[in-house]
Amino acid sequence: MTAVSRSETPAAAAPARPATPEPISPVRRLTAARWHWLLVAVVVGIACYAPFELAPFRTFQLAMAMIYAIALLGLNLVVGHTGQISLGHGAFFALGAYTAAVLMDRWDTPYPATLPIAAAVTFVIGFALGIPVLRLRGLYLALVTLAIAIFTVPLLKRFDDITGGSMGLTLPKPKPPAWTGLAEDQWLYFLALATTLICFLLVAGVLRSRVGRAVHAIRDNEIAAEVLGVRLAHYKTLAFAWSATLAGVAGCVYTWVIAYVSPDSFAVTLSITLLAGLVVGGLGTQWGPVLGGLFVMYVPNFAQDINQAAPSVIFGLLIIAVMYLAPNGLAGLAGRAARRLGRPILRKGNTNAH
Repeated sequence: MTAVSRSETPAAAAPARPATPEPISPVRRLTAARWHWLLVAVVVGIACYAPFELAPFRTFQLAMAMIYAIALLGLNLVVGHTGQISLGHGAFFALGAYTAAVLMDRWDTPYPATLPIAAAVTFVIGFALGIPVLRLRGLYLALVTLAIAIFTVPLLKRFDDITGGSMGLTLPKPKPPAWTGLAEDQWLYFLALATTLICFLLVAGVLRSRVGRAVHAIRDNEIAAEVLGVRLAHYKTLAFAWSATLAGVAGCVYTWVIAYVSPDSFAVTLSITLLAGLVVGGLGTQWGPVLGGLFVMYVPNFAQDINQAAPSVIFGLLIIAVMYLAPNGLAGLAGRAARRLGRPILRKGNTNAH
């Protein structure tokens, strides 16, 4: 047979040359983390400026939205990051609120001291309940946590010597220090803002640690996580306790802002509303609790303005509409919009780089 010369070898058989890497544009060098922290800085700056321009009632509403965001941040630990279902978060919210109220009313405790006490009480109770409760899964866990929310209101009414019974407790609002020059509503707003920022930073640090990787592994696949050495009961119980702690912190700040607590304010509908707010905001996302807190605060009022006869119907329809338009929550919708807007910028940056 005639030998085929090297020059006659088909072009397809020749080794392909490595492609020349495209130069990285300055836009791509700005990582997602830098954009995230830039957005955080902008939001915090607007939040610090807002109470000086808004009316007192609007300032109060924003403070309440941040309180709900703290509670949803804790609920997100259990539902969004650990993959469990909890319908009893309102009970821990009530426990933190009443802990602060009783301390201030019965023992004249300074209001700043009530925050760590409320956090400690809810952590201990959440840890104690988490040991047996989180051995359950799915609907069984949801049913047990729902039962916690159901018996909370009658329990608060039962000990009327301490909790004030059905009448509740009326408290004095924290007064701003003279050196701040702030009005009462502004001072309460900044207390809520400072507490919210601290809680979000703490949770962000936990989720980036080994503990965060463990709870994410549990959420993704419990069997695989256990094979890799993750102690399921330990991390589930810790997540439940931390979730209860954040709900207690939110309840404590709620007591400062509202200056009144009653059992009917913490009915089982609060737990369901918090879960709905988290799902609407975005499960397992960083901005989901913030958007969910705004949703829980403003949408029921908006539904009341639309139809005072059946606000719950309007509220439910709005939840359905949001879930239809944004199945992954408002945070997921915002993320998709940001990525679509970023594509033309990246293309333009690559063109300029060439």
